Amino acid sequence: MSELTQAQKYHFRRELEQIAAYKGSGTELVTVYVPPERLISDITNYLRNELGESANIKSKSTRKNVMGAIESMISRLKNFKETPPNGLACFVGEVIVGNNQTDMVAHLFEPPQPVPTFYYRCDNKFFLDPLEGMMTEKEIYGLILIDRREFTVGILKGKQVTPVTYRTSQVPGKHGRGGQSQRRFERATEEAAQHWYKECGEKASEIFLQQEGLLGVFLGGPGPSKRDFIDGKHLHHELEKKIVEPYFDTGYTDEHGLKELAEMAAETQSQLSLGREKKLMQRLMREITKSEGGLSVYGEDHVRAAIMLGALDVLLISEDMRRTRLHEKCNSCAHEDVRTIKSEAGVTPETTTCPECGSNDRVFLSTQDVVEELSTMAEEAGGTVELIGSDSEEGEMLLRAFGGVAGIMRYKADVDKMVGQIGSA
Repeated sequence: MSELTQAQKYHFRRELEQIAAYKGSGTELVTVYVPPERLISDITNYLRNELGESANIKSKSTRKNVMGAIESMISRLKNFKETPPNGLACFVGEVIVGNNQTDMVAHLFEPPQPVPTFYYRCDNKFFLDPLEGMMTEKEIYGLILIDRREFTVGILKGKQVTPVTYRTSQVPGKHGRGGQSQRRFERATEEAAQHWYKECGEKASEIFLQQEGLLGVFLGGPGPSKRDFIDGKHLHHELEKKIVEPYFDTGYTDEHGLKELAEMAAETQSQLSLGREKKLMQRLMREITKSEGGLSVYGEDHVRAAIMLGALDVLLISEDMRRTRLHEKCNSCAHEDVRTIKSEAGVTPETTTCPECGSNDRVFLSTQDVVEELSTMAEEAGGTVELIGSDSEEGEMLLRAFGGVAGIMRYKADVDKMVGQIGSA
């Protein structure tokens, strides 16, 4: 499987959230991981053997549910003629749905990365550790801030800046006396500075050499110290190859400077998602400040209307927005309506009373995650989609100020009129 798109990563993350929310009343939720090299027939034979073993479980309800889960998994594995290139992750079992009731759930899919080893487990929750590790951010950079007084190291993963270490030096400041005394002092100061740089280089090397998947290192700080640090060859030779130029003049060399350094790097490195998001949000804010909101649009209803009009160019949508679009139909009068609710992992939405006839005999025709729905609509209408996490200032602003969804239109459109038409449909 190739590198996942943002939409695929979101779908995978949401599926993990849903599976993680399931709970069993006993050790009756069955988890199976199938590596790529294992045959489906081998797995079904293994499960048939476990089915026989589970007949010895003392608890009648647990025995019934475990056997039911294994039988269901065996049946569903028949849909796979061969093991997918990355293997399979399988989760089947009776989960608690409230009021002492349970419901059989089943999730069988190919994960985004290869399954390393075969794994079988029965527990009161599904085992997700191998899959959660696959969602680790791939865009990883090191951050170094240095001058003669302070040294800070951090890690930039995607849009998240994490401080790792902070140190202060004993390098003396400038000396006011002249003559021999001043020259001796300057030599001593320079020796202390080189020792400081060496110490900082060793610590940075220790941290970054342990960091898997490190793509590069950004260097910043006030004054010439950062250049002296690099020129002195104080970093491990493998890390020297990963230093990304230019070096950045920051106002701080403590933890506050890490965020400043990351943002400055994002301005010059177009591949960084932090910079891409920042530029798009800045573009949105520029449109909002224009007369009548310019080409900006925000809020679910207005963004949906802009997409339906074919006017949306860029969709900005929060990865952390949790809403579900429900399409309901009344079995009594055939009235249909659509609404959006706040969704919670593991919580099943309930139908509402029909607004036309008052009947409670209603069914869902469809339920869909709003992020996935709007993303699909925007792409089909020729727009581009940017999924934005809330772990940056821009992402937090999108979620809190705009309800998690906004956009930039290609041209000015009567979105308000379309919202009214959708509402009265």
